[in-house]
Amino acid sequence: MREPTTGAERLSTFSDAVIAVIITLMALELKSPEEATLSALLPLWPTAVSYAVSYLFIAIIWVNHHHLLRFADSATPSLIWVNFGHLFLVSLVPLATAWVARTGFAAIPVAAYAGLFVCVNAAYVLFERTVFAQADAGAFPERARRLAKRRSFATLAIFAVASATALFVPAAGFVLVCCALILYFRPEAPGVR
Repeated sequence: MREPTTGAERLSTFSDAVIAVIITLMALELKSPEEATLSALLPLWPTAVSYAVSYLFIAIIWVNHHHLLRFADSATPSLIWVNFGHLFLVSLVPLATAWVARTGFAAIPVAAYAGLFVCVNAAYVLFERTVFAQADAGAFPERARRLAKRRSFATLAIFAVASATALFVPAAGFVLVCCALILYFRPEAPGVR
């Protein structure tokens, strides 16, 4: 007797809940100033910038995650475990964000932040490959797969360069992280309709 397969919808619902908690944890790090003046907000700029970029990163993860899961037939054990690994790494984003904010974009925290993006993106590449393995070729043509893989590896390289650059010029490393995120605004790889 065969065991019934779990639908990808359940995996998607679980992932939604985890991502919602991650965003909530990140929002809890936001602290309002003690003074009732606009000038009291100025020292909070590192928090605002790092929070905005991290929030955008998590939003992009959510959008791309849902886009890919549409092509999964079932939540196989390998897909479930790859998803858990990916979500674990995403759960570290609030910690890295807070570290960058508290240190005012110091070199080591920004390098670690970009390094975390490398790890999250590497886990996403595994997630992508696992979904591609069960996706119908008609629903996700070979050209689209090829372009998605190229985009994933290009962003991995950009995040890695950002991490190394941040050790010497933290602001440049942070800007490179932002540039890499642009490639994922649309869940479809550039050139795919």
